[in-house]
Amino acid sequence: MPNRRSTLILAVLIALMGALTSLVLGQSGLGAGWTAQYFNNADLSGSAAYTETLPSGINFNWGTGSPNVLVQPDNFSARFTSVQLFTPGTYEFVIASDDGVRVYIDNVLVLDRFVGRVLTTDRFQQSLTAGSHSITVEYVEYVDQAALQFQWFLISTGTVTPPGGVVVVTPFGTPPPTAVYTGPSATVVGVRGLALRTGPYLGASYITALIGQQSYPVLARNRDEGVYNWYLLQVGERRGWASGRYLQLNVDINSLPLQGSVFDEFANPPELGVVAIPRAVMNMRARPSTRSPQIASIPWGAPTSLVGRTVQAGIDQWYQVRYNDQVGWIAAPWVTVRGERFNVPVR
Repeated sequence: MPNRRSTLILAVLIALMGALTSLVLGQSGLGAGWTAQYFNNADLSGSAAYTETLPSGINFNWGTGSPNVLVQPDNFSARFTSVQLFTPGTYEFVIASDDGVRVYIDNVLVLDRFVGRVLTTDRFQQSLTAGSHSITVEYVEYVDQAALQFQWFLISTGTVTPPGGVVVVTPFGTPPPTAVYTGPSATVVGVRGLALRTGPYLGASYITALIGQQSYPVLARNRDEGVYNWYLLQVGERRGWASGRYLQLNVDINSLPLQGSVFDEFANPPELGVVAIPRAVMNMRARPSTRSPQIASIPWGAPTSLVGRTVQAGIDQWYQVRYNDQVGWIAAPWVTVRGERFNVPVR
């Protein structure tokens, strides 16, 4: 009898693990476990000409071609469906498409741009309760170029009241309560301003500037660069990383948890058909920083596949490239790009 009970418990655990792996913690990224259906018409009608599973999200640049030889290069449409697991909070969804697109969340239409147009980026925000949510992205390609990318970012955390839930109404004129933060904090010292970045690296994309002598809640730390600790800060509704060189903490740094960043999620990004050609011998590094370990050397003029980039003040800082089956980062100022650079996602 004990053996049968143990076997039953093990079977239940395996089933639960299988269910969980089909969902993605939706704090940021492209999602996973998508089902894609492609139609040889512009209105998603009839039977799909081709169906596939996308393990790493919706991130395509088909150029003047199509997703598959079974799909015609012009006047085709597609439907992408998945179920993703989200923590409670408000998310910003970013979608770039050439031509049109529309998005449903939990079967509710939240974005409708199903029209012919050049490559355009749309953004919208959505508050989601904790748990799984269904997402459907519908796409149409009419003529010429075809491209589609869909991703999201957690911009504020907190409990979201579900539809039909109890909402407490504050009488008009009642001042909101003032919350006093008493947790770990970091104060900007030695500089007038400090960059908040998307990752714990000097070359990560710029988010905003922290103000000198001001304190911010600190959530975690990262030591990837090996010189200074970087700290994950909550700045209003945003989160980002700042260098510990100019931060003074009110707690022992060892009390903060070590945490990775969004850059850990892009170890094997998809091909985009964009080429980066170095104009000098380049050191390829593990992350976008001169403090990050060198993992390869790229000769002058050697074509590499461009799969990601970081940006500051609208200017590309680092390029994520694939060279000889290795993925790493090279400094953007000494690189010539061939192809649609704006199709390359910003990290």
